[in-house]
Amino acid sequence: MRVLVDTSVWSLALRRQDDDAASLSSEQQRLKADLAQALQDGRVVMIGLVRQELLSGIKEPAQYDKVKAALDAFLDEPIGRADHEYAARLHNECRAHGCEGGPVDMLICSVAVRRGWQVLSSDAALNRCLAVVRKFHEKQG
Repeated sequence: MRVLVDTSVWSLALRRQDDDAASLSSEQQRLKADLAQALQDGRVVMIGLVRQELLSGIKEPAQYDKVKAALDAFLDEPIGRADHEYAARLHNECRAHGCEGGPVDMLICSVAVRRGWQVLSSDAALNRCLAVVRKFHEKQG
């Protein structure tokens, strides 16, 4: 199964790659290991908004270039109108269930469920929304 990696996990892996394992929580260690395995298996996919989030806010040009170079290996998954429209529908569904997610999170949810992909994220809000979204998507079947 393909894995859409959220900004939170990419950031952990790319910006904290020199940290020793002792400084990472067990959850962070698991996420880094899951990402490493998905990378090794060739299952990682990228969307443009995740790429943009990762590159935004990097102050040092050398760090920007390093992160950009690491991401250059991944093509952006084409995203169309149906993905955006479904993201809006998912936002409404999540909101009705007391779960809030921003536009990027809802697009991640939309792209992942429509394509049958896993999402790798440390973002608690995104993971809560994904649970609601997956149930809703299964009902729509």
